[in-house]
Amino acid sequence: MPSDRYTQPHFVAPVKDAAIEVDAVRVEAKPSSLWRDAWRDIRRRPTFWVTAVVVLVIIVMALAPTLFTQTPPNSDCQLANSNGGPTSGHPLGFTFQGCDIYARIVWGAQTSLIVGLLATLIGTVIGVVVGALSGYYGGWLDSVLSRVGDIFFSIPYILAAIVVMSVFSESRTPLVLALAIGGFAWASTARVIRAEILRVRQADFVTASRALGLSNFRTLLAHVFPNALAPVIVVATITLGAAISAEATLSFLGVGLGSSTMSWGLDISQAQQSLRVAPMALIYPSIALTVTVLAFIILGELLRDALDPKARARR
Repeated sequence: MPSDRYTQPHFVAPVKDAAIEVDAVRVEAKPSSLWRDAWRDIRRRPTFWVTAVVVLVIIVMALAPTLFTQTPPNSDCQLANSNGGPTSGHPLGFTFQGCDIYARIVWGAQTSLIVGLLATLIGTVIGVVVGALSGYYGGWLDSVLSRVGDIFFSIPYILAAIVVMSVFSESRTPLVLALAIGGFAWASTARVIRAEILRVRQADFVTASRALGLSNFRTLLAHVFPNALAPVIVVATITLGAAISAEATLSFLGVGLGSSTMSWGLDISQAQQSLRVAPMALIYPSIALTVTVLAFIILGELLRDALDPKARARR
């Protein structure tokens, strides 16, 4: 006799015509990546858009100052307007020498941005090269480059730039000033890229690249460095703000660019003598410098949070 379990009828659920999409894979959807996730996160933050607008205005002001003012910053100075208040066409008043404050602020953005970009580029290139070679190859090369980085890290780059600009007092150009700042400010970038290279070189795709016969240098350029680039961008953005501040500090101390060059630090220094009778000549360039530096630093902080998955998970 067959068992009852074989003779009992079985219930089969009806199959619907509709396609089941529980485990369906959307082939047309774009694959997720670090940069796409970061953009998806950062574009939802109002602070990013405010900071981006400020940075964009500063960049446009530096590239095309004539879009913001038609007044020459130096050639139209008249002592009759010394420490004068706002007038038609001169919304911020005049300096002690009778120059238009607004025009000098607009043209000063060009100097600050040029020096800041050059100094950041120089410091980033040196830091990336030293940090990448130190972190990837290790051994005696890591020891030597790390000690060299420690030496530069222990030297205040502002102090070193003062010495350099004092020695080259006859050739105070934006390039020389950028070399004086960036040539001594690369150690922090080297430390960041070294730590990131040490993390990335343990990944499986690096091992696979070596197994396929790629040399160490080609593996570093093709696979390791592109995956360690995110922290470099963040550090470079923050360093740009610090470089602009360093240029203003050196100009304020009288060892920056020449007196014929528009600089916010130089304007702040010259406005000290009339601080009690015309304080706005010092306040306006100070506000421009503060807003510019703060905008780049906040942008770097936002990029750092957006590129860090742990930081995104905490929000």
